[in-house]
Amino acid sequence: MNEMMRLYQVCHRLSILSLAPLSSPLPFLSLKPARFTSVDHLRTHSKLRPIMTAATSRLANLVPANSFPGENGGGASNGSLTSSANIATEDDEALGSKYQIPPPEIKDIVDAPPVPALSFSPQRDKILFLKRRSLPPLAELARPEEKLAGMRIDGKCNTRSRMSFYTGIGIHQLMPDGTLGPEKEIHGFPDGAKINFVTWSIDGRHLSFSIRFDEEDSSSSMLRVWVADVETGEARPLFQSPDVYLNAVFDNFVWVNNSSLLVCTIPSSRGAPPKKPLVPSGPKIQTNEAKNVIQVRTFQDLLKDEYDEDLFDYYATSQLVLASLDGTVKEIGPPAVYTSIDPSPDEKYILISSIHRPYSFIVPCGRFPKKVEVWTSDGKFVREVCDLPLAEDIPIAFNSVRRGMRSINWRADKPSTLYWAETQDGGDAKVEVCPRDIVYTQPAEPVEGEQPEILHKLDLRYGGISWCDDSMALVYESWYKTRRIKTWVISPGSKDESPRILFDRSSEDVYSDPGSPMMRRTPSGTYVIAKIKKQNNEGTHVLLNGSGATPEGNVPFLDLFDLNTGEKERIWQSEKEKYFETVVALMSDYEKGDLYVDQLKFLTSKESKTENTQYYIQQWPDKKSYQITNFPHPYPQLASLQKEMVRYQRKDGVQLTATLYLPPGYDPSKEGPLPCLVWSYPGEFKSKEAAGQVRGSPNEFAGIGPTSALLWLARRFAILSGPTIPIIGEGDEEANDSYVEQLVASAEAAVEEVIRRGVAHPGKIAVGGHSYGAFMTANLLAHAPHLFSCGIARSGAYNRTLTPFGFQNEDRTLWEATSTYVQMSPFMSADKIKKPILLIHGEEDNNPGTLTMQSDRFFNALKGHGALSRLVILPYESHGYAGRESIMHVLWETDRWLQKYCVTNTSDMNAERDACKDDVGEAVTNSESKTVSASGGGGSELADFEHDEFHCMPRSLLW
Repeated sequence: MNEMMRLYQVCHRLSILSLAPLSSPLPFLSLKPARFTSVDHLRTHSKLRPIMTAATSRLANLVPANSFPGENGGGASNGSLTSSANIATEDDEALGSKYQIPPPEIKDIVDAPPVPALSFSPQRDKILFLKRRSLPPLAELARPEEKLAGMRIDGKCNTRSRMSFYTGIGIHQLMPDGTLGPEKEIHGFPDGAKINFVTWSIDGRHLSFSIRFDEEDSSSSMLRVWVADVETGEARPLFQSPDVYLNAVFDNFVWVNNSSLLVCTIPSSRGAPPKKPLVPSGPKIQTNEAKNVIQVRTFQDLLKDEYDEDLFDYYATSQLVLASLDGTVKEIGPPAVYTSIDPSPDEKYILISSIHRPYSFIVPCGRFPKKVEVWTSDGKFVREVCDLPLAEDIPIAFNSVRRGMRSINWRADKPSTLYWAETQDGGDAKVEVCPRDIVYTQPAEPVEGEQPEILHKLDLRYGGISWCDDSMALVYESWYKTRRIKTWVISPGSKDESPRILFDRSSEDVYSDPGSPMMRRTPSGTYVIAKIKKQNNEGTHVLLNGSGATPEGNVPFLDLFDLNTGEKERIWQSEKEKYFETVVALMSDYEKGDLYVDQLKFLTSKESKTENTQYYIQQWPDKKSYQITNFPHPYPQLASLQKEMVRYQRKDGVQLTATLYLPPGYDPSKEGPLPCLVWSYPGEFKSKEAAGQVRGSPNEFAGIGPTSALLWLARRFAILSGPTIPIIGEGDEEANDSYVEQLVASAEAAVEEVIRRGVAHPGKIAVGGHSYGAFMTANLLAHAPHLFSCGIARSGAYNRTLTPFGFQNEDRTLWEATSTYVQMSPFMSADKIKKPILLIHGEEDNNPGTLTMQSDRFFNALKGHGALSRLVILPYESHGYAGRESIMHVLWETDRWLQKYCVTNTSDMNAERDACKDDVGEAVTNSESKTVSASGGGGSELADFEHDEFHCMPRSLLW
């Protein structure tokens, strides 16, 4: 769920493609997530309707969307007041299941056209503008899909479900003065084409990409590979035969050299998909008569029977085809479930990964038996690197991994040398052993009897390598439980030079983060650490690109770092008074030979609170900047919004931060306090000091995504975005054992801060969150009802007994931490929730732990205790929402809830807050007494101690 939180925190930003991956070349590198991203999967339903439950049953029917009625047709001057007559009329509509549209001030922001994504050529002399559309219609999500082995597959396209796409490609020449030449459109393909997997050839002279169309004919929906001449813009199909289709379930295609691609195609002899038998051949049986200990988290979309296994093979099996630009086509190897194809830097070999039977019904395909082989680039088998067995028994403890060889890759600095890691603890993080991991290296074709060479031994878990050359590489290792992360400097080509630690620090301590090495592109298309020389030619220097976290916010920097002495010279730093700037990529990396510090060229981004992100070329030695983009403001109606990073303190002394947004033109002395929406997501820490560190910058542009809480600035709300909710477990303490206490304390501090500032009305503060933020919301309404007037919980999990083998950052099982699982679950406290709560969930949520059933059962528990609640189930939607109808309806539901239960709230929250504080104090005293008594008796009974009589205090300890 952490990954989903990051998705929801950033929105209207660009994707910068083809820049500098850390170790191996990727088709693209995303700088900042875009407003519309590819969200999981499709559905098998046939009707388009939200399913809403307000009191007794779900009502569903398909009707056109209607606009939410606001005062004066869209709201009064303050934008957030709705008359009681309108609310009453709207309540009648709300009991139905029509797709609704939010007020115009919200709708117009969401419907704003997205800016294009950018991709730079390998020589950094051209830029692609990859054009995108706004939100997709729900009909696209309604396409049938197959849920197999942890994936969702669009059978008509033979690719992953619900892919986003580009609508066009424009090429601009990057002129010497930093300006862009006129746009040249890639042309030659039919109108309406959906473009994916755009990739530059190694020499930058051609582009490859896939094209598909939405047509009823299944063959028309299949993906075809196209290539385009960058100089002329002319595009054509790669294959002359119209019957060769791309299989993009796993890997898709890759440039082997400047004139040929290796493509995963659908086998020409595949035929029709297998038919599900009307009568099964037998019962579904799983057995553990060998008494193996196998613990797995709540994975979804797993294989269920032999028919699913056959269907998975049908869609996932590829035939590899080597296709040249001159039309030559050659099938290589047998059809198989190929998961990755990776040419060696010297273009002589291909590293081929595949999975094979026996499959599993309890883990996804990433744990299926895996074979890794080396072939020549023309398809001749060289050798088998490994054949790993089914990995159902990977322990749930963090840092546990698969047994055997893993992370097998080509060295970026060598023509054709492999490297990998092997665990020495059997993959079990709970086993104490030294070393824990060993990194090996070996040529693609070792001579007979040549054994792998040990490159480095690690006491923590291997985390990757940044290559440079035989004299230097950086090896990373880390350990989650202690948050320790170490960086080693090794000399791969010298056995006489001992490895040494470059950095040894806490991954939580952002203030001590030295930054990451900048990478340069090699002629073969790989990326290695850029060595930088001074004119005096002394020392070995690299560039460290850091976020520059400080107590005042992030101030990104670029340091010239001497690897031998450890001395740093800051050669660039973001302006910190008004702007937030970052170094995105090294643009002088295509130059042959050494890189000198006075000849550097960088791509940087620049933004402010009110100015959206633009990109610049900055060149040494004069460090002059050339602006290369001029994207319009995505929502000019909020261009003058007010943003401030605020700091405050929790009652236990932990420093907290949040970003406070206020509507344009708001003056507290004239308007008084506003309705306020608090939107957040808890995080786990091992120390109070790390939890209190400031992350982010007050000068970052306020990106507003399709479901962002910041949309309610347009409705004259104050928004407290991302207030830190640290759950701290220092030393041997488990953070989740005091989850609720810390959660409530953090929320209390945040609410007191916005009230103290006079910007939030004490009785009109709502709380909300997505995923783990929804879990937080439900717990706060159960244990801190004095703080909030209502809550909005999207795609959450509420009963932790349904995720018995760990969740989020908890790796103890339900049986190891029963009290914690129970006490953390707001489902168990449904009887305590007295404030209005809106539950929203995608009907096809595929995120482990947040099954749609979680919201269904939680709502039934709430309804069973008479709680004021509403459940909205979104057909076809997964963990994140994608369809325009769904997103607009979510916004309408949220706005209705806020208008009705926050804006118009008249309860005396101050009196309720004071009464609850008295109860909290008494509960804490009782809890402390119980702790002393229990420990004095020789065994703690604290986990069984409950405060059922207190509505605003946790029963004991949680998270």
